[in-house]
Amino acid sequence: MPPTASSIIAALEGATKAYGAHRVLDGFDFALEAGSVTALLGPNGAGKSTVAGLLTGRLRADSGRVSLFGLEPSDRLARARMGIMLQSGGLPETLTVAEAIDLHAGYFARRLPTAAVLEQAGLTALATRRCDRLSGGEARKVQFALAICGAPDLLVLDEPTTGFDPEARRTMWDVVRAKADTGAAVLLATHHMDEAEALADRIVVIADGRILADGPPAAIKAQVAATAIRLRTRLPADHFRALPGVVKVESVGADLSLLTTAPRASLEAAFAIDPALQHFEVTGASLEDALANLVHANRTTLKEAA
Repeated sequence: MPPTASSIIAALEGATKAYGAHRVLDGFDFALEAGSVTALLGPNGAGKSTVAGLLTGRLRADSGRVSLFGLEPSDRLARARMGIMLQSGGLPETLTVAEAIDLHAGYFARRLPTAAVLEQAGLTALATRRCDRLSGGEARKVQFALAICGAPDLLVLDEPTTGFDPEARRTMWDVVRAKADTGAAVLLATHHMDEAEALADRIVVIADGRILADGPPAAIKAQVAATAIRLRTRLPADHFRALPGVVKVESVGADLSLLTTAPRASLEAAFAIDPALQHFEVTGASLEDALANLVHANRTTLKEAA
């Protein structure tokens, strides 16, 4: 659910932002709540980066109001309470990991001890390694360390686990979840649906500069009144598009994924056209299914209105 007024620490109110003739946001309202992880999801070009840029002061709205801790996002006192991890960002090549953290933490009044930051980011063993000798995944861990070293009340994470192995991803999830549980607001922009589902208390789906859905992950998925069937077949996808109840068919690796409103009828029909079918799985609609359906429905509505 959207946050209550008393818990809001950052907000866009009627925000508009355009790049040339292209209006990305138009009268956009959005707020972040203390002690909660909000995942901002949507297709490329939906406006996710623009929302994050306005809230963090990296961009200025053409109109509307943007507030961060009740201040302008560019205010030094507001910025001192925020940690940001962008998709890309440079590191001081000649400094060691520990030195880079020490340098960055010096900008914050509530800095965490360097040893604690190293441990939380999984960097203790790399403390004395120079930043120009890190792998891509190791460099991302340092960027995460820089985002948390000032004990931020707002943590903005843009595709944070890109380049991470599964263990490193889970470790970061635990740290992020702990930050929110102790009162920080977390804004998460990710293309990994499992990451959003594992971390988020609230998911906001945006497309074409407007909010399509806002609520807990279970509520977002519940908007798709369908069941997912994953099966392995040698037949092409077109053979399955006309099955009873099927609303979507797509290839997923060596499998086909069918989204259907009549799973039993769809499965019986699938066996009828492919008697050799042996491997299949029936599950509820996924968050990815929900996202795709919401975006597709929005674009259909916009076309009909044009």
